[in-house]
Amino acid sequence: MERTRPKSSALVAGREELAPSNRLRLSVAVRNFGPVPVLEALENVARIGFDTVDNFSWRDPNEFHIYRENLPRLDLGAGVLVVNKVPDVNALGCSLTDPADRDGFLRELRGCIAAAEAVNCDRLEVLSGNVVPRLTRVEIMNNCVQTLRAAVPLLEQHGMTAVVEMLNSTQEHPGYFLDTVRDALTLIDRVGSPRVRLLFDIYHVQLGEGNIIRKLREHVGYIGQIHFADVPGRHEPGSGEINFRNVFKAIYELGDRYTGYVTAEYEPTDYSFRDLELIKELATFG
Repeated sequence: MERTRPKSSALVAGREELAPSNRLRLSVAVRNFGPVPVLEALENVARIGFDTVDNFSWRDPNEFHIYRENLPRLDLGAGVLVVNKVPDVNALGCSLTDPADRDGFLRELRGCIAAAEAVNCDRLEVLSGNVVPRLTRVEIMNNCVQTLRAAVPLLEQHGMTAVVEMLNSTQEHPGYFLDTVRDALTLIDRVGSPRVRLLFDIYHVQLGEGNIIRKLREHVGYIGQIHFADVPGRHEPGSGEINFRNVFKAIYELGDRYTGYVTAEYEPTDYSFRDLELIKELATFG
């Protein structure tokens, strides 16, 4: 079936000017910080010249306060907050997959939106949750569609975009429902709103399917955020099999077809932040 290719939605408000035109817009997830104290990590991220930070907790008031106070001071943005990682990607009580979780998902969404507005963030990561054993995959997909459609008015009202993440279920997340790019695109098509996009995680796509560059080019209109890590091991670029210079070049050549951020999300082999310096080099062109 020939798919339409909607244009990628706009950047996080107010962050367009941060990245030079000759490199990708770069973000880093807080999992990369490991044991490094948050303020020290943020200062390194700012020194190296990344643009935003992803996935810090909005549920922990102390942690959230640190980011809320220090991101503006360091001229960093908030890239993405996660709506429903409760307690993990299975999203217990707030999944898209189980109709009994719909109210729970919408409750988490409202809380996440309030936090996102406080840090000038307009991207919200959404996890499908796990397969529901009593339901068929067709029924589960229908539930995902209906829950996201119920979320669209909230997203529209607050100017937010939900980016739904596909994860590999073969090695790391057994039972996770949205485990192929094809299913993710089907979900987005059926929801039918530009407020619902794909979080294209290079690590998970490589593990589950491969053909990263081709998929990026073919499906760019669906993509609202890109995450990456090397394979195997989920470490920094250069630790595994992916040629990140070629992948980043392919993203850069998409031009204004993709105007979002590209996020490092992995466990570094050390916490010197040299990996972020290398990423900046790999993501700079011209």
